[in-house]
Amino acid sequence: MSDHLDDGDPLALEQQVCFALSVAARGVVAVYRPLLEPMGLTHPQYLVMLALWQYAPLSVRDLSRLLQLDPGTLSPLLKRLEATGYVRRERDRADERSLAVTLTAAGEALRARAEQIPPAIVERLGLPIDDLRQLHTALTRVIAAANGAAASATPPPTTA
Repeated sequence: MSDHLDDGDPLALEQQVCFALSVAARGVVAVYRPLLEPMGLTHPQYLVMLALWQYAPLSVRDLSRLLQLDPGTLSPLLKRLEATGYVRRERDRADERSLAVTLTAAGEALRARAEQIPPAIVERLGLPIDDLRQLHTALTRVIAAANGAAASATPPPTTA
């Protein structure tokens, strides 16, 4: 394996944005794992809890949109969080077709412990906070661009 990037190869693994994002995401989630396990949370469940600590109550539809998760992916996360006793799902009184997700007392209390996670992550990563803020800004632009590209993508023509 070469120690330098081959600018001439458009398929060089090391030059692929998708590869860098994938490896970075796995690495960062691994840094979160030992902090979340004592709280009984996986990283996806932590993201759900972050959204609820900020906006609860939320409909499943709104939570799905906020987290950019398919409802089919979100539903098992919510079931596990409910079984753990952190959230409650109930029919919205205003719209019986909608499920509302609320925090339980245990879910609300967990927030105090979770407030220790962001500074611990910054410390463990050992990167300057300004670098992390710049990265967040760049990733937010990448997410918006990817969402725009996905929305404007047209399916290929079908042949009969």
